[in-house]
Amino acid sequence: MVRLGDKVRDPITGFEGVAVSSHYYLHGCARISVQPPVDKEGKLPEIQSFDEPQLEIVQLQVAKGDPVLPGGRPGGPDKYEDTERR
Repeated sequence: MVRLGDKVRDPITGFEGVAVSSHYYLHGCARISVQPPVDKEGKLPEIQSFDEPQLEIVQLQVAKGDPVLPGGRPGGPDKYEDTERR
């Protein structure tokens, strides 16, 4: 099972990078988004998503993060309180 922060490779395309997000769909499909390293020109390539069972783990936990912000609030679009809405 791939965990966020693992370095992974897609054996079909050779695409390699760090697992940065996971997506679970209604009918059981699990996809992992993979961020590759900066390229030779110093640009950050786009993230690609793959079916989780297809990925091979290259190295465990090369990156660590905390998906919950200080104060217990999740990240994403709701990470800041909107005090103007009722």
